[in-house]
Amino acid sequence: MRIVGLREIMAVHDEQAALAAVERAFIAFSAGLAQIGDAGHFTFGAAGDCHVKAGHVSGDDIFVVKIASGFYDNARLGLPSNQGLVVLLSATTGEALAILDDRGHLTSLRTAMAGMLAARAIGHAGRGVLGVIGTGTQARLQADFIARYLGFERLLIWGRDPARAQALAGDLGGEASGLQALVECSTLIVTTTPSIAPLVSDAWVKPGTRIVAVGADGGGKRELDPAILARATVVVDSAQHCLEAGEAGWAARAGKITPDSVIELGTLLGTPRAFGGDDVVVADLTGLAVQDSAIAGTIWRALNDSAAG
Repeated sequence: MRIVGLREIMAVHDEQAALAAVERAFIAFSAGLAQIGDAGHFTFGAAGDCHVKAGHVSGDDIFVVKIASGFYDNARLGLPSNQGLVVLLSATTGEALAILDDRGHLTSLRTAMAGMLAARAIGHAGRGVLGVIGTGTQARLQADFIARYLGFERLLIWGRDPARAQALAGDLGGEASGLQALVECSTLIVTTTPSIAPLVSDAWVKPGTRIVAVGADGGGKRELDPAILARATVVVDSAQHCLEAGEAGWAARAGKITPDSVIELGTLLGTPRAFGGDDVVVADLTGLAVQDSAIAGTIWRALNDSAAG
């Protein structure tokens, strides 16, 4: 079994290939052509949490088991908030092929890719104001991917720590903002925090707003007022997972939406549809193991190609 470190992983990482693979994986999942195991989730109080996920896309020669954690005070220790690794196994023999010691970086990348794909699918076309709620790794990556692939005219950043919001805004060419002002001004909002209480009030969300919510992935996390989803078209990466652990679950348990009203992202990517200019659309992303299988597969194939060449 091969152990591959982060430097070697990033040396062969092909963003375009990974992005295409992640999109195909979403489509395959919603078409019933992929499988994911029951996600394991551990919480460590306010310090952080850890996810264990497994997935396989039909026809792929590998499947993966991924461990990814987020410990939110790591910055004070000079460490990234995200950590983890991916185990690749043969889908033919079950043999363990490699450990990708990516320190959680592939999880961060595939989550940012999903956010951009969701933003495109729900109708963001590069115009208007992007508002990013949060100041961590995912906030930076979401803004970067949306900027490079879709674009925006203005960027607003909000964080609990105003100094961190100002620093990130400066790095990205945006502006630090108050939370209510950000929501009221933004045409696309991306939420990236580990909050366990709603941050975004329904009263602030104007008609036509698009929201990509990536923070709520279990452990009691939530960022949106459930009333927002009551008047929105709700897109989910997995109906089952989002109704259990995502923003959709909070809204369903509050009686604001019904389980059969949500649309899976893979379905929307496979068969795009237009939304009305005044429609509020929320993409609820809890993160799927098929994303991990997809991005890890591109790394594994690139490593093998490099060795063969």
